[in-house]
Amino acid sequence: MDRTIPTSANEDIQLYMRTYYSLLRSTSPVQIKTLIEAHKRMRSALHVHANDIFPDWSALTYTLLRLPDCIHDVQLVVMGQSQDVFAMHGYPDVQHWQQVSSPGRRRRSFFDGEHTLAVYITSRSDIDDLVPMLTAYQIERQKLSTLLNRPPVLALLQKIPERADSFAQTACQRLAELTDTDATDWQRLHDLWGSGMAPRLLKMAQTGHTLAIRSLSGSLTDYRRATRRWWENVERRVMDFDFESRPVYFVSSNTHSLANLLSGYPLLQENNLHTLLHERGSEALLQEYHDIIKEHVPSRLENFLYYAWKKYENVHPEAAVERIAHERSQGILRIPSALNAFDIEVQVIELNRVQSQWADTRLRLPGIEKLARSNALIVNIDYPLGMGAYQVLNEISRSCAEIRGVYIMGKAATLNGRIGDVVIPNVVHDEHSLNTYLFTNCFCADDVASYLVYGSVLDNQKAITVPGTFLQNADYMTVFYEEGYTDMEMEAGPYLSSIYEMVRPKRHPYNQIVNLTSTPFPIGILHYASDTPFSKGKNLGSKNLSYFGMDPTYATMVAILRALLQQELTQLDS
Repeated sequence: MDRTIPTSANEDIQLYMRTYYSLLRSTSPVQIKTLIEAHKRMRSALHVHANDIFPDWSALTYTLLRLPDCIHDVQLVVMGQSQDVFAMHGYPDVQHWQQVSSPGRRRRSFFDGEHTLAVYITSRSDIDDLVPMLTAYQIERQKLSTLLNRPPVLALLQKIPERADSFAQTACQRLAELTDTDATDWQRLHDLWGSGMAPRLLKMAQTGHTLAIRSLSGSLTDYRRATRRWWENVERRVMDFDFESRPVYFVSSNTHSLANLLSGYPLLQENNLHTLLHERGSEALLQEYHDIIKEHVPSRLENFLYYAWKKYENVHPEAAVERIAHERSQGILRIPSALNAFDIEVQVIELNRVQSQWADTRLRLPGIEKLARSNALIVNIDYPLGMGAYQVLNEISRSCAEIRGVYIMGKAATLNGRIGDVVIPNVVHDEHSLNTYLFTNCFCADDVASYLVYGSVLDNQKAITVPGTFLQNADYMTVFYEEGYTDMEMEAGPYLSSIYEMVRPKRHPYNQIVNLTSTPFPIGILHYASDTPFSKGKNLGSKNLSYFGMDPTYATMVAILRALLQQELTQLDS
């Protein structure tokens, strides 16, 4: 058969990747400034204004959301797979440093309080994500420094008291006038930094800043060893479960949707949530709640309550203890990753302990009471990044007696849809292995459409697994689109490479068409669109889906759990 695959023919992206991988082989730190030229030449869709004099506000916002707040003081970033790797290279007490995080990227990181950031990485995909992000930050910080280092601007920033309660709208407007920029862009920074914005901008204007990065170890063996230790932590925490004798349904999603739907706990707390919304909720959320109750909008009340519960726990953190206890009574166990390993939480669920009277009504299938006879487990992982998916699924499949299904929920960029749509691929081209995978997706549009309120469901699509969010440009995406690839994401290809090794007696091939249309277990992949890259980066990754992100998230998870539960009920009947 003829093979039509997306050949990007983009040497600039490949040159950029070769550049930083060759430099990271060095035992000494690599200055980020040595990568700036190659980064700009790539013309990333996430950094379309990298060559401009003025800041690329979308790129800056994207990086700030995915780097820890201490990045403004960091001069050296060191990457390693485990505590042993850090100790071997002169960082024996990393786990005792200050643990830091970012709102937009789950990556375990520790700051020494001075100038060094230690980052645990799962696979080479973390490098492909982190290096371009640091480079973009370095470029945009330098632009900000140049823009702000003017006497009138310095005078304005010095007038604003440190840790002021608010960075007045008039100050944003004045900054815009003095720098010939848009006030809304400064307001976006204020939304991120709050009252600390003025002193931070002043420091940027008055002090120089250079970043360096060092990879302590990067062999495939190191990644496999780190993944094994991560899974050993799970096995130690659930010693009552014998994974080698019980069938497992593997799910890759997040830490809230599956547990909320099966336990139903937030639905039991509507009175508390009602009080919270009226006392401390935003006007927009309160109005949405009233509109749902009065049926003025088609939104699902359950989805709204799941979202509101997260807000409730932020205000009342002690409530999490009761929720976790309720989940445990339903057979849902949460296993956080150890501090000396990469950050991927695991949930293990015993299907025979799920009580249908508490579960979301959308899951109450005919005969669901038969689950009391099941000995199957669900293993849900907080989805890893890129090639980390390959490492994790390989490790779990080696440790379990039987995999009865693989179900993937993930975010993607859509080239033909809108934010909030759900995309269902049955072809995936993987830029890591260069394989084009053909598989039977157990989902079709009807499986999701009944539970999706605001978006559309697009099935029979073709997906492309890209190596990193920054590692794509307009030419790159146009070639994909012309060849019918409309779904861009980061995990499907590595998962399918792992599935190949689960059903074939050899390692996955390279640069081939791979037929996985007949596997002994169902494969389900659902992507909900969070970006529209043809919008030139204005909303690419810089927006938070917030409440309306609940709609596609829960629609896809309802579809996954219904398929999984029906599969197990069929097994029990047979």
